[in-house]
Amino acid sequence: MIPPFEHAFHELAALLFLAALLGGLATRLRQPLIVSFIAVGILVGPAVLGWTQVREQVALLAELGIALLLFVVGLKLDFRLVRKMGAVALATGLGQVAFTSIGGFLLALALGLEPVAATYVAVALTFSSTIIIVKLLSDKREIDSLHGRIAVGFLIVQDIVVVLVMIVLSAFGGEAGEAGIGWDLLMVLTKGLGMLVGLGLLARFVLPALLQQLARSQELLVLFAIAWAVALGSLGEGLGFSAEVGAFLGGVSLASTPFRESIGARLVSLRDFLLLFFFVALGSNLEMGLLGAQVGRAVVLSAFVLIGNPLIVMVIMGGLGYRKRTGFLAGLTVAQISEFSLVLAALGAGLGHIDEEVVALITLVGLITIGLSTYLILFSRPIYERLAPFLSIFERTVPHREQAEDQPSETGTTDVIVFGLGRYGDKLAQGLRERGLSVLGVDFDPEAVHSWHQQGYAVHYGDAEDPELAALLPLQEAKWVVSTMPQRPLNLVLLAALADQGYAGRTAVTAHNEADAEALREAGCTHVLMPFVDAAREAALDLVDGLAPVEVEADAEADAEVSETGSRPGED
Repeated sequence: MIPPFEHAFHELAALLFLAALLGGLATRLRQPLIVSFIAVGILVGPAVLGWTQVREQVALLAELGIALLLFVVGLKLDFRLVRKMGAVALATGLGQVAFTSIGGFLLALALGLEPVAATYVAVALTFSSTIIIVKLLSDKREIDSLHGRIAVGFLIVQDIVVVLVMIVLSAFGGEAGEAGIGWDLLMVLTKGLGMLVGLGLLARFVLPALLQQLARSQELLVLFAIAWAVALGSLGEGLGFSAEVGAFLGGVSLASTPFRESIGARLVSLRDFLLLFFFVALGSNLEMGLLGAQVGRAVVLSAFVLIGNPLIVMVIMGGLGYRKRTGFLAGLTVAQISEFSLVLAALGAGLGHIDEEVVALITLVGLITIGLSTYLILFSRPIYERLAPFLSIFERTVPHREQAEDQPSETGTTDVIVFGLGRYGDKLAQGLRERGLSVLGVDFDPEAVHSWHQQGYAVHYGDAEDPELAALLPLQEAKWVVSTMPQRPLNLVLLAALADQGYAGRTAVTAHNEADAEALREAGCTHVLMPFVDAAREAALDLVDGLAPVEVEADAEADAEVSETGSRPGED
C-alpha cells in the first residue's frame, strides 16, 4: 500500500494520474471510461489504498459534475427529434421503461430485496446511457442510420422519464412534516410548478437578450452557463427537490436560445472531467465485501438487462413494422444501465431510502452491463449474422414501415445502383442521370432517403453491411454497382454479398489510399474510385489548361519585342 500523502494537492495529483492510466487501459480494451473511473475509486478507497485527504473535495466536484450532467441534458433536450421519430420513439421508450420496471421489480423481490430497495433497483435497470450509446454509434458511423436515430429518440424519452422520477423521489426525501407526506409532496410540486413558471418567463423575456449581450465573449457566456446551472441546482435543493432537477430545469430554460449548441459543446469536456470525480467517489464508498456479497444477484439482474431489454425493443419495433435487423441493432443499445442509474442510487442513499448494499448491487450491475454491452454494440453486425435465422419471429411478414422508405424506379429498369448518398454520391448520381442512365440510390440515412423521395428519384433504404440487402435489389438489371463509401471493410462485405447473389455486372468502389484500392481489386471489383487522387488530377489539368493561353500571349509579346529590338528582354 502506498503511504498516505502529506499534502492534499499531491493526493489529488496522484488520483488524476491513476485515472488517466486506467482510462488509457480502458480505451485499449474499448471500454467506456465510466468503468475505469469506478475502478479508480475502489483502488483509492479504504479497501485498497486508503487515500482519504481529498474525500470532501472529490465529493464537492462530484456534485458539480452531476449538476452539469443534468444541465447539459436539459440544454440539449430536443423535443423535435422525439416528435419526428413519433410513434416508434415514444412506444419503444415507454414500452421498454414499463417492461423493465415491472419485470425488474418482480425479479428483485424474488432475489430477496425489500419493496423500497426493489423499486430503486427496478428503476435503475430501466435507463440506458445516452453518452455511451451516442459515442459508440458515432464511432461506428451509425448515428444517422435508421436504428441510430430511433435509439437516440427513445434514449431522449428515457432521459425525460429519469428526471421525472428524480422529482418524485426528491419529494419523498427526508422526514414527513406534521401534515403528512401527502402534504409535503403537494408543497414540493407546487414549488416546482412555481419554478417552472418563473423559468418560463425568464426564458421568454429575459434570457435571450441577456445571452445576446454575454455572447460577445465566449468565455463569459460559458461562465454564465456554469453559474446558471449551479445556481438553479442550489435553488432546486432549497425548494425541496434535488439539485440535479434544478440544474436540469436550468438547462431547459436555455434550450430554446440560439446559443445552446455553443454552450453545450464547450461544457461537454468540463462535464466529463467533473463526472470523473462522481464515479471515483462512488467507487471509493464501495467495500469489496459488499460487492462480493452481491455478485449472485448482480449476475441475474445483468442477464435480465442484457437479454430482456433488447427483446422488448425488438418486439415493439417488429410490431410497428420494422425489419428484424433494425430492431436488433436498436435493441442492443439498451442492453446496459446508465450513469443516471448510478446517480439515482446515490440520490436514494442520500435520502435514506436504500443502504450501501443496494448501491453496491446497482453499481456492480452497471459495471457488468456497460462492459459487456459495449462489445455487443461494437460487434453487432457479426452477432446479427449468426442470430438472423432465429429472429424472424420479431418481424412482420410485410415490414411496411421500412418498405415505405423504398421507391421503385419510374422507368422500371435500373442501370446503376449507387450506395451512399452523401455529397459525393449525390453528385455522382446526378452526373449519371444527366447522361441518360437510370440510377437507384441506396443509403441507411433516413434523411438522405427522404430527400431523394422528395426529388422523385428511385431510392432504397438499406445498409451496405446488411447481408440480406443485396437480395432485395434489382441486380439482374444493373450494369454497374457503385459504392461511394470509402471504408474498406464495408466495401469488402458489399463485394462478397454481390458475389453471393451471382451479380454479373461491373462494380466500382471508393478508396482513399492505394493499399485499400489494391485490397479491393483483389476482392474482384472492376474499378476503384479515388476521389482525392482524381480531384487532384483534374485540378492539375485545369491549372495547365489555364496557363496555356498566358504562355502563348507571353511568347507573342516577346517575339514582337525581338522583331523591334533584335533581342529578347535581358539579352545583350
